[in-house]
Order: sequence, then C-alpha cells, then structure tokens
Amino acid sequence: MVGANAVNPSSAGHNDGDGRPPGRADEVLLAFLKLGLTSFGGPVAHLGYFHNEFVIRRKWLDEPTYADILALCQFLPGPASSQVGLTIGLVRAGWSGALAAWCGFTLPSAIVMVLFAYGVSAAGSLADSGWLHGLKIAAVSVVAVALLGMIRTLTPDRIRATFAVVAAILVIALPSAVGQLVAIAAGALAGATLLRADAPAVSDDLKIPVRRRTGALLIAMFFVLLLGLPLLAAGSTSTDLRLFDTFYRVGSLVFGGGHVVLPLLQSELVPTGLIRNDAFLAGYGAAQAVPGPLFTFSAYVGTVIGGLTSAAICLAAIYLPSFLLIGGVLPFWQRLRRVTAMQAALRGVNAAVVGLLLAAFYNPVWTSAIHGSADFALAVGAFALLQAWRTPPWLVVLVCALCGGLLGRF
Repeated sequence: MVGANAVNPSSAGHNDGDGRPPGRADEVLLAFLKLGLTSFGGPVAHLGYFHNEFVIRRKWLDEPTYADILALCQFLPGPASSQVGLTIGLVRAGWSGALAAWCGFTLPSAIVMVLFAYGVSAAGSLADSGWLHGLKIAAVSVVAVALLGMIRTLTPDRIRATFAVVAAILVIALPSAVGQLVAIAAGALAGATLLRADAPAVSDDLKIPVRRRTGALLIAMFFVLLLGLPLLAAGSTSTDLRLFDTFYRVGSLVFGGGHVVLPLLQSELVPTGLIRNDAFLAGYGAAQAVPGPLFTFSAYVGTVIGGLTSAAICLAAIYLPSFLLIGGVLPFWQRLRRVTAMQAALRGVNAAVVGLLLAAFYNPVWTSAIHGSADFALAVGAFALLQAWRTPPWLVVLVCALCGGLLGRF
C-alpha cells in the first residue's frame, strides 16, 4: 500500500491536506543539480541514483510509490530516467518542480555537449581524425553492452527474440523512419496478440497534482503535435521547424532509452545533409563521457547544425513529449496498468526496440568504425572494460579516444 513505508504522507508523494504539493521547486532543483553533475553510467545507473537519493536518503518517496513511477516511465516512450525525474519533481512540487528537476538533471550535460560541438566545428574536417575514430570505436562497445543487456531482459524467450529479429530485418530493409515505425507498430500488435499475461498487481493510487481533464488535454496536445508537425514541416523551408518536427517525433517514438536515439536521428538527419556522419558519431561517443541523460546529445546535434538557437530547439523538442505524456498519463495510470492487452503490447514493443538497436549496431555504428583488425581489437578491449571490469563509460571513451589518436599516427 502506497505510503506504508514512508515516515510521513508527504514524503510518499501525496499532496498536503489543502491539495498543494509537499515541497518547493528550489529544493528539487538543488537535489537534481547534484545528480546532473555526478550521475555517470547511463539510464540504469540513474535510476539507482534516484532511488538512493529520493527513497533512502531524502525519503521523498516510499518504495511502492517509486515502483509505480518506474513502471509508468518504462511504459511510455522517451528517456525513462529523465521521465522518472520529471515525475518525482511533479509529485514533489507541481509543474514548477517538474521543470526544476529537468533543468537540474539535464542542463549540465547539455552545456558540456554544446561546448563539445563548438570544439568539433572549430576542428574543421574530422574525417581523418584519429581521436574521432577512437570515439566511434567507443560507441561500438557502448552500444554492444546496451544491446546485450536489452537482449537479456527484453527478449528472454523465443517469441520475443523472433520479434527482435523480424524488427531488425524490417529496419534494414526499410532504412528510414517508416521502417522504424512499422517495426514498433508490428511489435505492439504481435505482443498484444501473442504475449498476453496476467495483469500486474498495483498499489494504491499515486497522488499527483494533475486533474484528469488536464491530463486529457495534454494527451491531445501530444497527438496534435505528433501528427501536425510533419505536415507543417513538409510545407515549410524553415530548418528550425524541420528540426523541431524531427526531434519531437524522435522523443515521441523512442522506446528503450537513449541508445535507440542513434538509429532514429541518424536516419533522419545524415541523409538530408544537415550533419555529417563523422560529426554525428563523434557527438554520440562524447555523450557517453558526460553525466546525465543521453538525450542531451540533441543539444550537440543542434549546435553543429545551427548554433545555440538550434541547440535550444532540438533540446526542447526532444523532451516536450515527455512533459506532455507524463502529465497526461499520470491521472489515468492506475487503470491503464490493469489492462492486460496494454502490458502485452508493451512487451512486444520492447522486443522490437531490441531489433532497432541490433540494426543500428550493424549500420552505422559498426560499419563506420570497424575497418580493420586494430579497430576490432580496440573495440573488444573496450567491451571487456565495460562488461567485465565495470569501468565507468567516461573513462572507456577517454581511453578509446587516446588509443585512436595513437593508431592514427601509424
């Protein structure tokens, strides 16, 4: 029962008796700023940091409430760890708390990625850069580790493994956003048909400061933008509008976290000439070396394409779906969790996401980085450091960049 383990009602995410959230936006900002500066390790590690900070240390939430929030954010598309942070901020201090949580957790790494983008732009042509090639190899090892973990957790049986293989074939055969959307839709349909299971047990309602009417309006806004922005972008010559459409769509359709951003954005941006593939993969490698969410890679891409204004547009666009979905779905979450078909469809989508990542691992991650035996050896060594020795990703990225620079001299 929600609230059973908390020391007081407000720390379990409940509103006070007068209906106001129990905390303040400034305390939320400071708490998440600390995490935004120190939370290396990717989404899974972020969830561990959140649990330690807000359940164990600060006692803002109890265990069942945190489990409810985590289940919701795994259910929705978008960056799961960032969405958990948004929900904690929303429950703690209302919409200002959600914005404070996002700013504290996201902006430190976004600023670093913007600065890195200016450094990449100043370096000129990167095609023959040894350190850049090292970053590409680091991306191979990072995606391989992510792929292995997702295979173990999201495709544990023959049916879901088959979903993943079929999704990979679809994406390779249709190398565009259309192929990715078809793969995700097919996974959802097949999951709802073949992966029926008992509805999970749920705890008591999570108390949140959002009315159902507001939630319905936010969900409607989410779909209006998702369907309307492509039409507006198709009839416009504005690069900023095209970027907003692309990043909003990616933020709306990514299941599986930051690593799946790579194939979606690569297929949208590189073929159009908005960003070179070498610069794209350099940023993706650098994103592994900074704390905070991988979705701040969007700020890097925006900076390379059009400077600070485009960086702000891309960063806002990729996170806007999360704000709309979190605020929109939360008031209805307890009822949705009890729908067996919804849970089964989600399992199918997660399996399809593994296929998307598998296809992306082959192209462009592997094909653009592994050109010979030395590259393969460095990738295997980086994989061993990450998987067997549990070396921090930022350190592995640094080692790969240095080794790439050394290999480039020979």
